[in-house]
Amino acid sequence: MMTLIILLAAVVALLIVMRREMGALAAIVVMAVAGAASWVVASKVLAIVLFALAAITAVTGLSLFRRLWLTPIIFNVFKKVAPKVSETEQVALDAGTVGWDGELFTGKPNWSKLLDNKYDGLTEEEQAFLDNQCEEVISRCNAWDVAVERADLPKDVWDYLKKEGFLGMIIPKEYGGLHFSAKAQSAVLQKLSANEMLMVSVGVPNSLGPGELLVKYGTEEQKNHYLPRLADGREIPCFGLTGPRAGSDATSLPDTGIVCKGQFNGKEVVGIKLNFEKRWITLAPIATVVGLAFRMFDPDNLLGKGKDRGITCALIPRETEGMEIGRRHCPIGSPFMNGPIRGKDVFIPLDFIIGGEEMAGEGWRMLVECLSVGRCITLPSGAAGAGAYATGTAGGFTRIRRQFNTPVADMEGVQEPLARIAAHTYIAQSSVNQTANMIDRGEKPAVPSAILKYHLTEISRSVLGDAMDVHGGKAVTLGPRNYLGIAYSGNPVSITVEGANIMTRSLMIFGQGAIRCHPYVLEELAAKKADDKKAFDKAFFGHAGLIFGNAARAFTLGFGIGKASVPFDSASKPYAQAVARFSAAFGLCADAAMTTLGAELKMRELISARLGDILANMYLASMVLKNWHESDKVEGERELMEYSLGLLLYRAETALDEFLQNLPNRAVAKVLRVLTMPLGRRWDKPHDDAIRAIARAISTDSAVRGKLLAGAMVNDSKGTAENPVARYNALLKDYEKAEKLYRKATKAYNKGEIPMEALHPEQRFEEALKAEIFTKEEADFMRQYEASVLEMLTVDDFPFDEFARNKETLINHNPA
Repeated sequence: MMTLIILLAAVVALLIVMRREMGALAAIVVMAVAGAASWVVASKVLAIVLFALAAITAVTGLSLFRRLWLTPIIFNVFKKVAPKVSETEQVALDAGTVGWDGELFTGKPNWSKLLDNKYDGLTEEEQAFLDNQCEEVISRCNAWDVAVERADLPKDVWDYLKKEGFLGMIIPKEYGGLHFSAKAQSAVLQKLSANEMLMVSVGVPNSLGPGELLVKYGTEEQKNHYLPRLADGREIPCFGLTGPRAGSDATSLPDTGIVCKGQFNGKEVVGIKLNFEKRWITLAPIATVVGLAFRMFDPDNLLGKGKDRGITCALIPRETEGMEIGRRHCPIGSPFMNGPIRGKDVFIPLDFIIGGEEMAGEGWRMLVECLSVGRCITLPSGAAGAGAYATGTAGGFTRIRRQFNTPVADMEGVQEPLARIAAHTYIAQSSVNQTANMIDRGEKPAVPSAILKYHLTEISRSVLGDAMDVHGGKAVTLGPRNYLGIAYSGNPVSITVEGANIMTRSLMIFGQGAIRCHPYVLEELAAKKADDKKAFDKAFFGHAGLIFGNAARAFTLGFGIGKASVPFDSASKPYAQAVARFSAAFGLCADAAMTTLGAELKMRELISARLGDILANMYLASMVLKNWHESDKVEGERELMEYSLGLLLYRAETALDEFLQNLPNRAVAKVLRVLTMPLGRRWDKPHDDAIRAIARAISTDSAVRGKLLAGAMVNDSKGTAENPVARYNALLKDYEKAEKLYRKATKAYNKGEIPMEALHPEQRFEEALKAEIFTKEEADFMRQYEASVLEMLTVDDFPFDEFARNKETLINHNPA
């Protein structure tokens, strides 16, 4: 019995040492003390085993001994198997910062690092802009009008955008810009996303493009000339990066700039002769100045810095000779301004390079640094805004749409997609707002930008699909009254641009995070590059300690032992503890994948994608937790928070399970399953009670609906375009009164108190008034209410020849 007690005590003590990463010396002490105790009062065999293990740990774990023999062996092997990091990959790894994403890699996230940066909202100036200028410009845009009738925004809208500074939100005030925070930029785009063409037209100049590059890298002369003109709309910018042969692989640009002498403004100067072909360039057809990325060569070494100068960015006025610009692509669903740019033997002076000659060859670094911020804001904000708009319209429509004498919002088949819409919107809003807050605190979140780009645009795809489903025929019949169809059909654009989603999930999220965010991998690679054995020893054995620590944490937390201490309330605490558990499991699995696959992991995209899914769902869950922790809670929000976090953790566990099913090294996979999922799967999909509660909340005049719609346009339109969310909100305010009267009329009809031929609601109301079942006030109320309902249910129809671009092809199907 004493032998068993000592053995168990030693195991528990070692697990504590491993969980706390106390190092080899602490483990040696535990084994030595346990061995001595066993020698005196229990089994000498166990004592000898423990002493032997302590000796092995000393020889391999204490730096005094291991550096003499073990470190050189491991270092030599590491130098052979470690993945090679290309120059372009290194630039991407060096760009940006590591924040909460790095904490999730440690297996023991420090929540105070997340919560210390409290979301502090918008300034009075930013909020006023949101409440006034944003609502004004949205009220002038109807999706059908801008996408089908015009294929452009109205002139008065363009003039208003320029006048009010929408195109210069990122430009400092000294140059005439608004200089809004990242939070404010996100809030503006969330509100403008009620109209996709409007959101894109404002988002692109404030994301990756000449404005941001000039602010960060431009010469004083370039800033003084261009920034005021960009801020007030005298200049419309675009940025040419992608082309026929360079899409996701932007580093393989075939577009060239050759340093040579040429004529500019009547003088011979050293400049660059450009040949390029770009496509899918947003705002290109109307741009007055083109940012261009190209590969720069100096074959005659005129600049004295070598022949291959690398990727370079320049700013080229539209009227520059040799540049062809103005034709259009037709983006699916929403034909915002997008088109090709071509140039043959276009000569520009060196001072057209953004940042001047000294920034030649720095284009890739410039683009990567800017992209990490822009990708966190533009498309994710659009997704969050689309979610709010879908919540407002889908919730409202399903409440007023009656079938089988009941609102379809009360049918469980409809409630399931309604709950998904609400939860996805809650997740998207929490994630984009909290990440924007990190940017305002000085972070440049490269890995979170990939997480938000992929997962929030996929959330948008799900939300819009669910909204279309619950609307039925209302949403699939296009016309001015259809407030969803154009946004739904245009969603593939956000899936594809700024890093296609397939590539982002398969290569970028974990691919970058595994090196950038890991506590030790970058240090190990740096030691390899510098051939620094001492630095490698410190990094590698710190890494080993982390692996043992994560193994112990994952195993014990899998049994619910030693749950993490987290600074959250009782409602959210279990979810934060689950994130901590998954963090340990993820860190262990990430190291196992990197160790067993080595450089091959780059090609194992499905493995990388699943690890990225674990990381991403933990990150999104953390943002929801932070949002819950900081914001003012409303009645019914707890169910929404729990549904959202349960969904994210279910998805994280699914990704972990699939990773373990598919890791090529099956022996390692089995060990990992025992360590990370000792009791099997723990998380289910959200339950039906939560679905019913959330669906009712967003389809009635509730506090939860109000909170989800807080960033959307909910007021009556000031302009020519009606606001369907405002119309639905007004109907929902009267819904309880109307529902009682619907039931009253239906009951009377079923009892024969109303004639059987009164099949339309309006007829029943009139008959109910005649039979004194309704008072005059009740009948008047229901006439008005039902007229508003019918208006929201109505779809458009058109003349027979409306859609034929070539009227001569029309067939007369009824010649008689």
